[in-house]
Amino acid sequence: MSVAALVLAAGRGERFGGDVPKAFTLLAGRSLLAHSVRALAASPEIDLVIPVVAAERIAATERELEGLDKLAPPVAGGEQRQDSMRAGLDATPEGTAFVAVHDAARPLVRPEQVSAVVAAAREHGAALLALPVRDTLKRVRGGRVLESPDRSEFYAAQTPQVFRIELLREALAKASAEGRVATDDASLVEALGRPVQVVPGDVENQKITVPSDLAAAEAWLVRRGMLA
Repeated sequence: MSVAALVLAAGRGERFGGDVPKAFTLLAGRSLLAHSVRALAASPEIDLVIPVVAAERIAATERELEGLDKLAPPVAGGEQRQDSMRAGLDATPEGTAFVAVHDAARPLVRPEQVSAVVAAAREHGAALLALPVRDTLKRVRGGRVLESPDRSEFYAAQTPQVFRIELLREALAKASAEGRVATDDASLVEALGRPVQVVPGDVENQKITVPSDLAAAEAWLVRRGMLA
């Protein structure tokens, strides 16, 4: 059963700032998008990688990623994450059974993590990488603490998140019909009442959100022996 990976890179990354979209910011000489595409393609569980980028970045994406294994032509994304997912889904070839959705801004995902979450999705229908929350949580309103929930039940979601393709299509259709926008793909599936399996994530697989995150990512690359 074939698996296509959608690498979402159509957003601007407003919190990150800069002159180029965040996904095209360089980390150790490669864009965040290129790191993510390479990591996904390195997993034997992934058959095809589809970059989803802003329309005006398609030509630049083709140039940067030319020659990479398992690469499909980039497709134009939309204003919202869900629009980009639909565009990516429309580009999947006939016979695709599962779709892995990954944030381009998570460039340090390991191929073995990708394989693990795909394997879990094959068994359960839907799966995501996630890490237990380590800090104490506070629910706050108007600058005042309302409660301190038990953090043992809370996990921080990561990507890739992997789904049976028909399940993700159904989840997107329901969200569209209800006018609901989500920042997390698994939550769309949860809204159908379907279970989503959690696979242990990795602290290195953090999302690049602000420029200082790049320094931490470079340090992890050094630890992996990928940088001098």
